[in-house]
Amino acid sequence: MAGPRAYLDHNASAPLLPAARSAVVVALDVAANPSSVHGEGRAARRLIEDARREVAALVGARPEHVVFTSGATEAATTLLSPDWRMGRGTVRMSRLYVSEADHPCVLNGGRFPADRVLRIGVDRNGIVDLAALEAALAAHDKSEGLPLVAIHAANNETGVIQPFRAISDLVKASGGVLVLDAVQAAGRIPLDMSEGYADYLILSSHKIGGPKGAGAIVAFADLMMPAPLVTGGGQEKGHRGGTENLPAIAGFGAAAREALAGLADMGKVAALRDRIEETVLRLAPDAEIFGNGVERLANTTFFAIPGVKAETAQIAFDLAGIALSAGSACSSGKVGPSHVLKAMGYADNLGALRVSIGRQTTQEDIALFADALAKLLARRAGATQAAE
Repeated sequence: MAGPRAYLDHNASAPLLPAARSAVVVALDVAANPSSVHGEGRAARRLIEDARREVAALVGARPEHVVFTSGATEAATTLLSPDWRMGRGTVRMSRLYVSEADHPCVLNGGRFPADRVLRIGVDRNGIVDLAALEAALAAHDKSEGLPLVAIHAANNETGVIQPFRAISDLVKASGGVLVLDAVQAAGRIPLDMSEGYADYLILSSHKIGGPKGAGAIVAFADLMMPAPLVTGGGQEKGHRGGTENLPAIAGFGAAAREALAGLADMGKVAALRDRIEETVLRLAPDAEIFGNGVERLANTTFFAIPGVKAETAQIAFDLAGIALSAGSACSSGKVGPSHVLKAMGYADNLGALRVSIGRQTTQEDIALFADALAKLLARRAGATQAAE
């Protein structure tokens, strides 16, 4: 009989919340197309617009500035484009600026040619080099077009929170546009688009406990938008064609509502995260916790233990009933050196493990993790002694 399991991989995908599941089930029974004008179509449209309001509320935005997509990758690819529209006119973004530690869907540059993407370095804690960004923006040739800056609000591997307000000041001073990848930050730190620090946010449903298959672009204003990536029947005000994924969007809205209310519980989540780190350092005093010198998400810890390889450890934890990651889960199951750690100066580090938790995580889950780690380290010690 299988033993208990602990799911400690929320940054890869958070467990589906009961409210989101219920919203999906309700939406599945609405057969009509949300663009249809009959009563059934209007009922479907109401579910879409209810979700739009919930997603907007999560980040302090206006509902009409939310554009639903199939996920964060589509949202990023849509926004990271040289070609933009302002009314009937066009706007050119001539160069994209990203950080070396960004998620691959941003780091790869979206629709920009590779030679028009400039990567900005990060420090030992993973914080974007503000001086380098400022210098790059100062050197930008505005005669070719505007600078577009895309930066993660919080890193998916380390949980490190970027100084995005300071980044915003630099971008505004340059006359540029700022896209903030808020996939990991939403529902974990307060976000308020009304403060104007970001021109656009990228969100993902399944990172906050909604279903997979839904994401969003959230704009500060609707004066300027990128040329559509997906064209079709003019859905989402022409910004994203194709019939909306009604069940996924309805679930996204319910998850956003729950995530907003759950911000009050982040102190409890941080206490569990701290207990995890205390356990790691107690059992392995030579372990290194990455980014712990700066502000991080309450739910994330990324650590390495000398002599413990990520792939071996991940398998051992899985067999012990623990689901965790060796960094990002967006590389088709590959385990290898983290590009985030490489950017931070930890080249060829193969022992990094990410534990990411949520409001559903329990003390029992942490105890199960501690027991599995103790057994893993005991086997390592035994193997070392046998080799001597």
